[in-house]
Amino acid sequence: MSNRDSAVEAAKKFIDQFFPSGEVVFLAGSIVRGEGTESSDLDIVIFDALADHSFRKSYLEFGWPIEAFVHSFQSYKVFFKENRDRARPSLPQMCAEGIILKDNGQAAAIKNESLALLKRGPSPWKSKEVDSARYEITNLLDDLEGSSNPSEDLFIVSKLAYMIHEFILRVNSCWIGEGKWMVRALKEFDEEFALRFVQVFDEYYKAREKQQVIGFADDVLEPYGGRLFEGYAIGKRE
Repeated sequence: MSNRDSAVEAAKKFIDQFFPSGEVVFLAGSIVRGEGTESSDLDIVIFDALADHSFRKSYLEFGWPIEAFVHSFQSYKVFFKENRDRARPSLPQMCAEGIILKDNGQAAAIKNESLALLKRGPSPWKSKEVDSARYEITNLLDDLEGSSNPSEDLFIVSKLAYMIHEFILRVNSCWIGEGKWMVRALKEFDEEFALRFVQVFDEYYKAREKQQVIGFADDVLEPYGGRLFEGYAIGKRE
């Protein structure tokens, strides 16, 4: 039995034992994508008309770590909207890629809704959101340029990496990522940009030379007005 077959069998047993009232069930995650490792878990999305609220719960069952994401047929729409507003499509991605384990006839519609949302992309940034990100990145760059503490630099650069990834993807109306999904999201946007992004930060962590990071950040900001400090304001002046 293959790892994927084993995962499907374990997921079916899990549903039968813990969520027998589940009406639509998807098995998603790295195992389904063929990217499973020894530490992979099973992501199981469960739609249950009897659920009075959405919740997530972790289990160790049938030889697998399992993450259960439970929704009603109304609550998932709230999560779809929140995912689109945050630009992190975790739930629609799981539904779109998932293997159907149970179906009351609504699975195809949920998959189609998920695919349409993924294709449409996240809620676009407005100019105030672009300026806010430019201001935050500017502050980080100022901190990095003025710092003489290598220990502090590590965490400034870490924050810069996340914010640069978020900035370039949001201004181009693309989904963002977190952790390993940062690089994956950048590759979907632009392979060459993703390669430079990885090279810049890899070189920093090897040599602790921050000028390349600073130059890269400035290159990213330049088409959108560059750094922003003077005149930036939030709210109305009294």
